[in-house]
Amino acid sequence: MANTHTNNTNNGGSTGNSERDNTRINQQISVPSVRLIDADGEMVGVVPTRVALAKAAEVGLDLIEVSPNANPPVCKILDYGKYKYEAQKRRNEAKKKQKVIEIKEIRIRPGIDDHDYDVKLRAIVRFLEEGDKVRVSLRFRGREMMHQELGMKLLDRLKADLGDKAKIEQAPKLEGRQILMALAPNKA
Repeated sequence: MANTHTNNTNNGGSTGNSERDNTRINQQISVPSVRLIDADGEMVGVVPTRVALAKAAEVGLDLIEVSPNANPPVCKILDYGKYKYEAQKRRNEAKKKQKVIEIKEIRIRPGIDDHDYDVKLRAIVRFLEEGDKVRVSLRFRGREMMHQELGMKLLDRLKADLGDKAKIEQAPKLEGRQILMALAPNKA
């Protein structure tokens, strides 16, 4: 269905809706009546769509369907270009406030020295304080596989050292030649 945008008000001459934007405007609104909100934000009430289109044309603005799932659909009289700009601003603001949680990986060996262990522990604490999840992988090589209890002791020591800074999201479990444990920041 072609968009027959009646007036070119600040939308850069573009009259077609993009694939992502399914907002119906002006003649695209095909329902018999709509709940109308005028340009000042005042509720007009339920009116026939052609009357709402005439009121929008009268003030030189567009009729935009803001809530298509309502019964009858809610339409507002405003500038379509401004409406799209405001919606884009809201999306960008919401995206800014989002915190992306990353999963950081720390690799250790069963024969790790104390100082190296302390460095890895500080890195884990820093990642958790930044709000990221941490996956600890303890890798066995060669004959170390015969002493898996050393690896489990090391991970138990790690759990005890972290204390209440982290919660165990996945308990230590053996997968092939490594033991994996997942940690998440403690929200308390």
